[in-house]
Amino acid sequence: MNILVAAVFSLMLPASEAHALEVGQQTKASGEQIEKLIKALRDSGAMADKDLLQRRADFENLMAATPDPTRVQIRRVDANGVAGDLIWPARLHYGIGRRAILYLHGGGFYSGSLRTHRNIAASLAKGASADVLLIDYRLAPEHGFPSQINDAVAAYRWLLSSGYKAGNIVIAGESVGGTLAIEIILNQLRLKGALPAAVVAMSPVTDFAATGASLVANASRDPFMGKEELTIIHNAYVADRSPVDPEISPLYANLAGFPPLLIQVGSRETLLDDSVRLADKVRQAGGDVALEIWPGMIHQWQIFPFWLEDARKSNGRVAEFAISHFVDKPAQ
Repeated sequence: MNILVAAVFSLMLPASEAHALEVGQQTKASGEQIEKLIKALRDSGAMADKDLLQRRADFENLMAATPDPTRVQIRRVDANGVAGDLIWPARLHYGIGRRAILYLHGGGFYSGSLRTHRNIAASLAKGASADVLLIDYRLAPEHGFPSQINDAVAAYRWLLSSGYKAGNIVIAGESVGGTLAIEIILNQLRLKGALPAAVVAMSPVTDFAATGASLVANASRDPFMGKEELTIIHNAYVADRSPVDPEISPLYANLAGFPPLLIQVGSRETLLDDSVRLADKVRQAGGDVALEIWPGMIHQWQIFPFWLEDARKSNGRVAEFAISHFVDKPAQ
């Protein structure tokens, strides 16, 4: 039962939504790797502590014990007042400043940092032959809405002002980082500003009203995300704002004019329907969207390429997607 094919999901979706991409079957080794990851996350306390600051510290401690990325160069930058790491492949004659991926980390708006997400950022830099700007946006509960969105927009505009063409920028993020990636686009659309070449949203939170059927259907299969966690995130991030406000939950926004979008989500996630419904809404608005449903994967699996083969594969697909949309393709 735990071996699923993304194509099966496409058969389960209504005709307008039947565009899930087949990414293969989950192997026995993949299933074993996921179970080890779940145990490591549970043992860390990063998703169990009631205090959000303690959760943040637990996640930092877990990721501090993971390997540092290799074959990349890293430089600390000030991106319009937002601290960030600019990461690029350590290759001879690599041309810095041509193509960029703005990476927005997940962590429920209350955790995550330059250290916790350095590996996925480095993986994308090498895979896409691009500079990756990983930012340290302000976190809740010390800083609530709209601090996180403001920091993300500021970083995107820093890339534009630093000489990167909009057509050579891809915005990506996982979990609430994927939410922020979408909100940057909505902000740019409202202001009629320059849009990036493409967007990647990995398991984004698109509906804080928690109306997706998968929140119930996958409740016993998703060890870390559910209605209770969404409520915790919402209360720390926005508290007094409606969960159906488009600036909070992009599922309720007008998505006309959205750039090409890649969505990745795991088959066992409670947020599966957040991704499926977002893909369908973008498509109905005339947008170009690809939806990948990865069999057996849990929330944020992509940030563990040092432990999961499926994380390395999914990161590779994100890199390929970015390359396919850059105006200036990297030399092969």
